[in-house]
Amino acid sequence: MDVLQLQRKLREHQAAMLREGFLDDQFSQLQKLQDESSPDFVIEVVKMFFDDSEKLLHNMTRALGQVPVDFKQVDAHVHQYKGSSASVGAARVKNVCATFRNFCETQNLEGCVRCLQQLQQEYSLLKNNLQYLFRLQEEIQAAGGSIPTIE
Repeated sequence: MDVLQLQRKLREHQAAMLREGFLDDQFSQLQKLQDESSPDFVIEVVKMFFDDSEKLLHNMTRALGQVPVDFKQVDAHVHQYKGSSASVGAARVKNVCATFRNFCETQNLEGCVRCLQQLQQEYSLLKNNLQYLFRLQEEIQAAGGSIPTIE
């Protein structure tokens, strides 16, 4: 596949992620902070988000398995995850966190468990989509092309 095709594929994939609500404008803002002096900025930020996500999802799972459930502790993890997802533009993850926090507030265990499952699914979809996006970027650079800016 030539560079122009790869660049088009990248633009289309990112546009689809925005259109489908996986990402919001914050992700585009992050990309604007990347330059020659920090060419891997977005990938590094997203990798930190992935690491945080794994840890926070694990902590939420563990906290919801406690008897009795400490909803304040669960909410603290969800609040942290909401902020983390907002900072990278992970819109769908952030939105599920908002719903999750409401269930924590009303101490609705069933609602919390459903939200945790939904978060795990949204995170998995987001991670797969972002990894594909980064693979396309690597292929473009390996072929000698530049990463197109997406507005």
